[in-house]
Amino acid sequence: MDNKENNIKFNPDVIDIKSMYFDELSKYLEEKGLPLFRAKQLFGWMHEKFTGSVDDMTNLPKSMRELINDEGFMTVSEETRQVSKKDGTIKFLFKLYDGQMVETVFMRYSYGNSICISSQAGCRMGCEFCASTIGGLIRNLSASEMLEQVYAAMRLTGERISNIVIMGTGEPLDNYDNVLRFIRIITDERGYNLSMRNITMSTCGIVPRIYDLAKEKLSITLAISLHAPNDEKRRKLMPIAKKYSISEILDACKNYFELTGRRISFEYSLVKGENDSREDALELSKLLKGINSHVNLIPVNSIEERDFKKGDDKSIQNFKLVLEKNSINVTIRKSVGSDIDAACGQLRRKYSVNV
Repeated sequence: MDNKENNIKFNPDVIDIKSMYFDELSKYLEEKGLPLFRAKQLFGWMHEKFTGSVDDMTNLPKSMRELINDEGFMTVSEETRQVSKKDGTIKFLFKLYDGQMVETVFMRYSYGNSICISSQAGCRMGCEFCASTIGGLIRNLSASEMLEQVYAAMRLTGERISNIVIMGTGEPLDNYDNVLRFIRIITDERGYNLSMRNITMSTCGIVPRIYDLAKEKLSITLAISLHAPNDEKRRKLMPIAKKYSISEILDACKNYFELTGRRISFEYSLVKGENDSREDALELSKLLKGINSHVNLIPVNSIEERDFKKGDDKSIQNFKLVLEKNSINVTIRKSVGSDIDAACGQLRRKYSVNV
């Protein structure tokens, strides 16, 4: 492990330089008496070369590097690393400035490398089948803390990332402003320049924020954690369903498609005996008919605090077949990293008492 990953230099009471948009960074440095080209250099070091140490910014004067260190250059520390023996998936445990820790999953596919990042330390949504919500919400992550999960993973593996899923610990729309800032910075052509089409954001369905996100007209993929074909069953699995009905969510999704042209992805965790019957599949088909969407079936992954189980392969395939016969675009998500608790629903908040 690179020792530079251990050097967390961030104070929440000072300026968070890595979370700044380019224009904000330019204005900030101008106020410090520095020329515009220094902003371009610094932005490139942080977001194009994703350096983890100010000392590596060799074309910046020493006085400027000292300023950056003093005023909030965010890095994270690699606490542990687990590698799946099944598929090579890597789960990083990253330590933040205040001792909180988040899990980040690096996955290799034939089409490129993908990373699943966390948007909060903990989660307050309370979904029954998800380990991320156990222990509740501690705090939101800053844009820089989300960026650093991506950048640190690339520094540590030496490999580029081509796809990002904001599906780790936390509810992204519950940290709306910071998540938007993260997306805009990592897609900035002066930095990492990732295509927005290669970013997927998952939400349990905070309806007002879905409308807000639609107005941004981003070309990211919006994934809705649906997990049930009706409100009654959804309320048993997801507390958010007591606040927003499925019909309200679908109306927001239709609006999202109208404004962005991006089809919706519906995530559906199959829980044996809860939501995986033929009748459930038929009801789901009727519910989604006519909506430009894709259904991602996820055989539920086990977590020690819950006794939810996935059905056998035949029942999962039968559920998929019913959807296909009713003209619903559907796939079964391949589970990766399950042997290191890195699969969907298995990530959780962790913390350290030694800050």
